[in-house]
Amino acid sequence: MKKSALCIIDVQVLMFSESDPVYNGEKLLYNLNQLITKARTNHLPVFYIQHSEEGSPLEYGSPGWEIQPDIAPIEGDIIIHKLTPDSFFKTNLSEELTKREISHLVMAGIQTEICVDTTIRSAFGKGYEVTLVTDAHSTWNSNVLTAEQIINHHNQTLRWFADPKTTDEVEF
Repeated sequence: MKKSALCIIDVQVLMFSESDPVYNGEKLLYNLNQLITKARTNHLPVFYIQHSEEGSPLEYGSPGWEIQPDIAPIEGDIIIHKLTPDSFFKTNLSEELTKREISHLVMAGIQTEICVDTTIRSAFGKGYEVTLVTDAHSTWNSNVLTAEQIINHHNQTLRWFADPKTTDEVEF
């Protein structure tokens, strides 16, 4: 039987700033809390991936770097620190998953076209079974596409690397 874990990528305070909040942030947090509740109810690990970037508002230890308090980790949750879009690259994520014999990752978080996309592709390449929670990842408008278009595009494109499911459809 496959063991699963919930991975929440880069849902940090800065992403919800009043001046430039992530698209549909309240709904994102609501769905993430639903997923966290499902995972914890089923005694499955919750991994928080936390990005840092020296000299930026996401610098390690800065207020913007903190995990968004509405989905705050509790004792027993695992926090992985990263410096690149790939949550596996030069982190201990693979080691922590292997230690727990996890083979299935349920992925959600921010930023759809960068860290979520890169981490899903990386997980797939490492042999993990991946579920993309289609209504639990977000981004910002770009110069070319709206955030909604980016999300919809990635929900289609990432089907090659992950099983797309909504929050309500995810079962642990």
